[in-house]
Amino acid sequence: MSTTTAVSPLTIQDAETLLAAAHQAAEAAGVTVSVTVLDAGGHLLAFRRDDRAVLISGETSTRKAYTALQLDTPTADLVDAVQPGGLFHTLPTALDRPLLFIAGGVPVHRDGRLIGAIGVGGGAPEQDHAFATAAVATLV
Repeated sequence: MSTTTAVSPLTIQDAETLLAAAHQAAEAAGVTVSVTVLDAGGHLLAFRRDDRAVLISGETSTRKAYTALQLDTPTADLVDAVQPGGLFHTLPTALDRPLLFIAGGVPVHRDGRLIGAIGVGGGAPEQDHAFATAAVATLV
């Protein structure tokens, strides 16, 4: 008989913590961003767009979060794969959404299990990745 240890899911409180941490990191850098947090099932838990952020940043943050969740890897690690000559340029999804392979999406794990993802859009890709990574580091 095997036993499995239950892993608590990503909660609304966790999602709010991630939103606040990502926005705080972005504000400290003088960047306006949108942040999307998804649970492990791909359901939207939280979203925040700074009023000064470009409108498309909201869609960008959502696509980054979906990509990180579906592939269980930071989108920054996928950039080379979608460059000309890379392993792939597009990947069909069950969500009928194109995946956006630029840095800024980070999966969220608890006790080694995938529980959700965060996506940040609005800054340079490297900045978005840093903001998302900083936010995930706040969940212990």
